[in-house]
Amino acid sequence: MVCSGHENHKEQSMKLLTLLLAPWLIVQGKRVRANTVRLPEAKGPRHGAQGHGELLRVLVLGDSAAAGVGCECQTEAVSGQLAQALAQTYHVQWQLIAQSSLTCAGVLDLLKRSVVALNDPIDAVLVSVGVNDVTRRTTVSQWRDDLNALSRYLTETFQARQIIYTSLPPMHVFPALPQPLRWYLGQQARQLDKHLQHHCQTMTNAVYLDLNMPFEPQFIATDGYHPSAAAATIWGQAAAALVQRGGDQCSG
Repeated sequence: MVCSGHENHKEQSMKLLTLLLAPWLIVQGKRVRANTVRLPEAKGPRHGAQGHGELLRVLVLGDSAAAGVGCECQTEAVSGQLAQALAQTYHVQWQLIAQSSLTCAGVLDLLKRSVVALNDPIDAVLVSVGVNDVTRRTTVSQWRDDLNALSRYLTETFQARQIIYTSLPPMHVFPALPQPLRWYLGQQARQLDKHLQHHCQTMTNAVYLDLNMPFEPQFIATDGYHPSAAAATIWGQAAAALVQRGGDQCSG
């Protein structure tokens, strides 16, 4: 079990506080959706091959962050940065399957509907999920089920050797979110991230990537919500390091 008795008490207290704040949170949520700048997904190819050396098949999968929202083009986004970093050592065949606003369950549905150009086995899958599960209020039990379903599908369908799950971002410091909505979503993100770490510990081919970078302006896109190109560079390089180490190192 992930939750201790103390943690269960904290969850109950959180539920009570949420009920008290609910009217305020609903109003703030509507205002944020209405006023937040809507950035497009990054332009450019979503598959390719580069580099020389041993063949490495890489899939980048997920939500708007994986799709490159906050970056001008895919070469600046995490898929491009990951491919560039790995191409220093390998011949990388890569593909991006991602779409804005998707929960973990939505990402799995997108994957099932997509044409995957990579042959089996896929050596590494970089996954970005969770933020939309926070904003859509996915329950912890549903989150665990959705993570299990996604990992199982990647393993059974594509023989994925390594699944790298990116940590949820620190939503409690997102500049686009007002208080107390920022605090509330931050608490929810921490809770889902805790269960994400546990999921990675229970899966033999899953790795938790802790992107514990300084939350400074240069790492935030102009919408105050998504990672910038500078953040995508760090993200892609950190994921590449895990791929190169074969997932032996688990951050967090």
